[in-house]
Formats: sequence, structure tokens, C-alpha cells
Amino acid sequence: MAILVDKDTRLVVQGLTGSEGRFHALRNRAYGTNVVAGVTPGKGGQDVDGVPVFDTVVAAREATGANTSLVFVPARFAADAVYEAADAGIETIVCITEHVPVHDMLRLHAYLRTLGTTLVGPNCPGVLSPGKANVGIMPAEVYAEGTIGLVSRSGTLTYQIGYELAQLGLGNSTVVGIGGDPIAGSSFVDVLARFEADPETERVVLVGEIGGDEEEKAARFVAESMTKPVFAYIAGFSAPPGKTMGHAGAIVSGTSGTAQAKKEALEAVGIAVGTTPTEVAALVAAAGR
Repeated sequence: MAILVDKDTRLVVQGLTGSEGRFHALRNRAYGTNVVAGVTPGKGGQDVDGVPVFDTVVAAREATGANTSLVFVPARFAADAVYEAADAGIETIVCITEHVPVHDMLRLHAYLRTLGTTLVGPNCPGVLSPGKANVGIMPAEVYAEGTIGLVSRSGTLTYQIGYELAQLGLGNSTVVGIGGDPIAGSSFVDVLARFEADPETERVVLVGEIGGDEEEKAARFVAESMTKPVFAYIAGFSAPPGKTMGHAGAIVSGTSGTAQAKKEALEAVGIAVGTTPTEVAALVAAAGR
């Protein structure tokens, strides 16, 4: 098993005819993901390397049975693309787009909760279940199949830690990049709950960063609701206070949201926090011996 994406994923790519959508959709397909359709309004009837293109997600879903969407749509249209996918009955939506307005996300987040639709992102690298499906922009070749769940606000750190685990003979059940924006479709807690329920996930790695309080919320959830071992890495110990560091959500206000505060919250509930990606992987490996 895995969470969110697997061999049963039937993927529709919104924005397939754009350069980024085409490039990553074909990479996902080459990995083994079942890419069944694309959507670009006004380009229905065309195809991209054999993948049929439809004008709407409704039409794509009716024709192909798509159950998952990958959104490569410009920021000003991205929220509407997610609304369209959700209203068409798509169960899982992965939005790669950066710079989606925060107010758009606030409204969208509330709406999707009423439908029970799962959104990962925006501003995220996607979801990968090694050996089963890759939905997004992750470099799947650096990962291996295994039993370690990985959830992260960072993209590149996700790749690094997945690589470090693979070098130690460990692999991942699923890798989820939730994105670094202030309002994310899925939180650490949402993904941790899925890993807790997944029988093939034995341990979990959480990769956080400065800003907000999602890591502190995750610590409380682990203490109250998880039986599986959780390990963590927090980026941003050298970040100057009050400065946005890469991600829109990575900004510290006073002493709230600092890397040290997050590390202390996680360690207080028994989560081992590594100081480098290499150390985190070593901690996970040692726990399995």
C-alpha cells in the first residue's frame, strides 16, 4: 500500500499542453504513472504524445475515469482549476503552482473541506509512491521503495533525505511535499494521520522549516494519536529573524516559529530531530536495527 497515489491512480494533468505540464507529465508517465488525460480549455481533441486533451475536467473524467489531478496552471487561474477538478469529482488534487494568492487559498481550503477532496499544495513538489506512481516534479530516480513515510514543507530537502535513506538501504512508502505557502491544502497532521493508518508505513520522517506553527501542531498530534516512530529535521536555524526565507510561509515573528522552538516542541514529545539530512537518515536507520 501507499497513501494518496499508487497503482490505481488515473491522472489528469490540467495544463498538459504547456511546456512545464508536458515535460513533467511525460516524466511521470515514463515512471509508470497512469496518465490518462490532459485538460486545456480550447484544445480539446488534441493530444500530447498520445495523451488525449479535453476542454474540461468533467469531460476528461467521464471519458477516462481519472481520479487524480495534477495542476500546472498559472497562479491567477490555479484556484479555479482546483475548483473545477473538485467539482468534477476528482478525489486527489496536486497543485504545483507557485504564488497562488493567499485569499484564494483561504476560500478554496474551506470549500474543499466540505467536499472531502484532498488537495496537496500549492507550491509543492507533489506526491511520490516509489515503484507505484509519481504525481508532480520529484526526481523519482533518487528514491527507493520501502516503508518510511516522508512528509515535508521543502522540496529539495525532501529529495536529499529520500536520497540519504536510499543510500542506507532504506526506502519510502510515500513521499509527500505539502508545500511552503502559509495556507496549504494538506497539513502535516493530515498526512501523518494517513501514514499512521497505512499498514506498509513503519516509520515517518517530518521535514519542517521556520515560520508558522504546523510543526508544533504535528508534535501534539504525534503525542496524542501516533504509535509509529517519527523523526524530524527543521531547516532554518541560521535564518535572520523577520526575514522570509524562500517560502512564503517561512517567516518568523518575534520568537514564534523559530527553528529552535520547533525542535524543542518535537523533542518534548519524543521525536528525534537530526541536525542535518544525513543525520536524520542515520537516526531512522539506527531505529530499525
